[in-house]
Amino acid sequence: MPEKKEQKVKEKKEIKAAPVLIKAEAKTLRITPLKVNRILKLIRGKKAVEGLTILQFMPHSAARYAEKVLKSAIANAEHNNKLNKENLVIATAIANSGTLLKRWRAGGKGRAQRIKKYTSHIRIVVKEGR
Repeated sequence: MPEKKEQKVKEKKEIKAAPVLIKAEAKTLRITPLKVNRILKLIRGKKAVEGLTILQFMPHSAARYAEKVLKSAIANAEHNNKLNKENLVIATAIANSGTLLKRWRAGGKGRAQRIKKYTSHIRIVVKEGR
């Protein structure tokens, strides 16, 4: 009589809960993404409260836009997800290029010169804990 094959018992793996990511965005801001990314580079990975303090004392105009978006992300986390402001960490902070406004200016010899006016989209994502 053939022996029965042993059945393999699959162990249940513990499923870790994915961290809750809360985002805030500002679109079509009239500032170049290069200028904004220079500012956002300084706050990536820091605590949200610390990032706010850094942005408040920066003299750059891009810091005002980034500060506003960060405050919005913190407010979203507190209101929608009932998270504590002190435990939030900035997961990602990035500025992408938005629509390009093309304008014309009079050039030499009756020609026209193109002027590119850049816009940017700022996205800041915060998560809980460190």
